Amino acid sequence: MGVLPQGITLSPGGARAYVANRGSDTVSVIDTATDTVTATIPTGAGPDYVAISPDGTRGYVTVSGAGLVSVLDTATNALVADIPVGDGPTVAAVTPDGTRVYVTQQAGTTVSVIDAATNTVTDTVPVGAGGTGVVITPDGTRAYVACFSGSVSVIDTATNTVTTTITAGDVPILLALNPDGSRLYVTNAGSSTVSVVDTATNAVIATVGVSAQPRFLAVSPDGAHVFVANAFPDTVSVIETATHTVVENIGVGAGPTGLAVFPDGTHAYVVNAEANTVGVIATTVIPDQGSTAGGATVTVTGHHLANATAVRFGTAQAAVTANTDTSLTVTSPAGGGVVPVTVTTPGGTGFLGTFYYVPLPALTGISPAAGPVGGSDDEIVITGRNLSGAINVYFGSTRAVIQSVSDTQVTVRAAGAPGPGGVAVTVITAGGSAVGLTYTYVSQPTVTDISPNTGPTSGGTIVTITGTGLAYTEQVTFNGVLAPFEVVSDTSVVATSPPSGAAGPVTVMVTGPDGSTPSGGFTYVADPDI
Repeated sequence: MGVLPQGITLSPGGARAYVANRGSDTVSVIDTATDTVTATIPTGAGPDYVAISPDGTRGYVTVSGAGLVSVLDTATNALVADIPVGDGPTVAAVTPDGTRVYVTQQAGTTVSVIDAATNTVTDTVPVGAGGTGVVITPDGTRAYVACFSGSVSVIDTATNTVTTTITAGDVPILLALNPDGSRLYVTNAGSSTVSVVDTATNAVIATVGVSAQPRFLAVSPDGAHVFVANAFPDTVSVIETATHTVVENIGVGAGPTGLAVFPDGTHAYVVNAEANTVGVIATTVIPDQGSTAGGATVTVTGHHLANATAVRFGTAQAAVTANTDTSLTVTSPAGGGVVPVTVTTPGGTGFLGTFYYVPLPALTGISPAAGPVGGSDDEIVITGRNLSGAINVYFGSTRAVIQSVSDTQVTVRAAGAPGPGGVAVTVITAGGSAVGLTYTYVSQPTVTDISPNTGPTSGGTIVTITGTGLAYTEQVTFNGVLAPFEVVSDTSVVATSPPSGAAGPVTVMVTGPDGSTPSGGFTYVADPDI
């Protein structure tokens, strides 16, 4: 693979995959039958994405550093035209009839419309600032554009005008539509969420929390699941569309960005930007993890599954609740370890995938155990066991954003809370939920008195600071100089004045998780001399 791969696109039918390598200025072509790179195509500076025409004969490569869209002949793997567009072209989408290409400019505020017959820009549509993702509905009537400014612009492709602006989450970045175009899914990088939009009303009907820095997302061919690449914790979140919940976090390579699900729904490609690789995820058993007690709702995807007579997890039989020729919905039986999932039909028995029974998680510690009411970007480390694949972490009813996961710890960032106080910490994995720890939201400290308020420039004065919210004091300073201190209670801190180079009044500051508070003045007086 090239350096810093970004987006990945499958050809119609899925025989080839195209990966834009931003760091090496190339496009890699993958033969999906053998999972090998068969061609490497040089491009201009900074390719981000390749959009493939519906007939598979053309690719449109967004070349952000050169301000171009390069046209790729997929039969010869040659670039046959360069089309100048706006600054920073990022993602392209081809209309279902193949006649036009819509291109976002992340560095600007417009979308360029390319005539595919002439390879020229025929229109420019104003949208919000920082347009990145773009998708077109299956009927070709609308284009949706995700803009960093916090909105999704809806373009009427008949008039090339924005007809509606949808307010999404913080920093909407990329988009995916379900197969019939009734639902739009938007990754919000700033809030680590996915917005679910009803395209009939252009209203957000759900917001699903995922892990840190979500990037590209893809919908399964049956519309039952959405796969979301999370760049920070190196995972792919799997959202069940019926319930708008994350049912699994799949560990992948470093820095996942691009995603593509194969047309038969049996596997997916994920681009690992930091590892410079493309990984393969089996999607035949979703989720492929569950509690040893059983009871997980599992979708099994494959071929020739109609009239299934038995689905087994190892030797234990699962209850089948829905059955089509390409998928089964089952309830996992109780079990343990790693077991094969097999399906028996009148035509025989076939292996469909693997299921991992996960033990219950347990929590042993949290650091720091307190933070500001308004939330914080500081990382909080939760330790324990059996934490791999953590799906969600809650501080009380507030979801914390997962930054990284291992079997023994989960690192999160805490969102704000309604008010100060201690809340229960809950970590949810495929094996169940773990509790037993407390995180305390702390308000900014207040100070009502400092006594004594004078002392010699040589330092050493024992000072009692009185106020509220002092239990989580992190530091005390005299004129910016750190002072030794000890927390006595939530209303009292004792500090020792440090030496001062000059006599006179200084400001004493008390700092806690929610910020710093001046505690009034302290006056240094000169030491007596002869």
